[in-house]
Amino acid sequence: MPAIPQQPAPPVPPARPGPPPAPRRTAFAEGVDRLRAAATTEPGRLRVIGAVLAVLVVAFGAVTAWQTAERAAAADDVLHSSQPLSSGAADIYRSLADANTAASSGFLAGGQETADSRDRYEKDIRTAAAGLVTAAANSEPGSPSEAAVAKLNKLLPEYKGLVERARTYNRQGYPVGGAYLRYANEKMQKEMLPAAEDLYKKENQRLNADYGDATPYPWAAIALGVLTLAALGWAQHRTYRRTNRVLNHGLVAASTATAVALLWLVVGHTLARSGLDGSYDNGVRSLNVLHDARIASLKARGNENLSLVARGAETVTVGGQTYDAYYYDFDRDMGVLAKGLTDARGLADDDAGTGPVKAAEGNMAVWKQRHASARAEDENGNYQQALDKVIGGADATGACFDSVDRNLAKAIGHEQTEFQRAAGDGRNAMTGLPVGAAVLGVLGAAFAVAGVGRRLSEYR
Repeated sequence: MPAIPQQPAPPVPPARPGPPPAPRRTAFAEGVDRLRAAATTEPGRLRVIGAVLAVLVVAFGAVTAWQTAERAAAADDVLHSSQPLSSGAADIYRSLADANTAASSGFLAGGQETADSRDRYEKDIRTAAAGLVTAAANSEPGSPSEAAVAKLNKLLPEYKGLVERARTYNRQGYPVGGAYLRYANEKMQKEMLPAAEDLYKKENQRLNADYGDATPYPWAAIALGVLTLAALGWAQHRTYRRTNRVLNHGLVAASTATAVALLWLVVGHTLARSGLDGSYDNGVRSLNVLHDARIASLKARGNENLSLVARGAETVTVGGQTYDAYYYDFDRDMGVLAKGLTDARGLADDDAGTGPVKAAEGNMAVWKQRHASARAEDENGNYQQALDKVIGGADATGACFDSVDRNLAKAIGHEQTEFQRAAGDGRNAMTGLPVGAAVLGVLGAAFAVAGVGRRLSEYR
């Protein structure tokens, strides 16, 4: 019997796709849902409130510690770094100018140069060199201050060499000695003193920057402290409305810790700002004016000496008239000195500050009178008489210059003491504030959590 052929099985229709699986929710979304659900109950709301209060109190303590630490560090830099460096730069300038003056005085004395005059010159050179070492150690690599220090370190040996040649030729009676001394003075006036002045300005800029970092109010910390106190007050009021209990010990302790930190911050920084502002107004400003006045007196004395060294060889034409260059510069420097003394007297805030300045003004008046007499002798051809009136004994202009310099040094010493006292008070007003604020912030957060936890325990 023939086999019956099998029919092929009908094709199976493809399965219809089902709905896609629901995407898996993230842990963050689930956490938000749980938090939202918890917030619908009173215990959940209390947990949220406790967490927010703790974060606010800790944030207030951290921001306060951060801002006050920055200001305390800047105040410490003002007292121990930038202001001493600014005064050091002024001393470099003064030492260089005084060395130039001592060199010209010794040259005029010739073979009669005294040991005191020679020692003064050598001391000034050593002081300037030591100041440059300190300035170099505190200069940022590649900064303008470093460039000024490097320039002065290069020029100082060159200047000393020119002065020594001038002395050598002068003692041998060669007129070329005067030319070497004028060349040394030109190097000092046109290269070294401008570089020293640039260094002085840069250090003053650093000082002003430190004042700018130390004195602004920490508004972020203050605002956050007020916000934290307001949140704590709201939480206590909410607790009172729901429980009729006047006080929650934990929240009260947290509010007290926050209030103490905020009060400490405001009062401490206000006192610090007052001290620092006083140190600038009654210290730094006076010191700057006094340093400028002292430098002007040194320049005037140097030009007075060099006018006798040059003996009319250097002239300057102003307004169509020709003047002896050194006498012209002397008159200009004395004008700067007079203005500086007037300004310094106006800035001094006590008798100890005004006394030396007034004495220096009296010395300057006598100096101008004696200088006029010496100049008249020089212009009349009486060189020896003019020389005696400039570098002679107690009646010479040199004695007046020494008195001016001595009184200005006394005034500078007084103002430096005033600066250190006021700046020290400003820095000390912030002592312990960064650490204290951080500790109070941690304690306040712990008290807030404990206060809210006490309420939560009532629901268990």
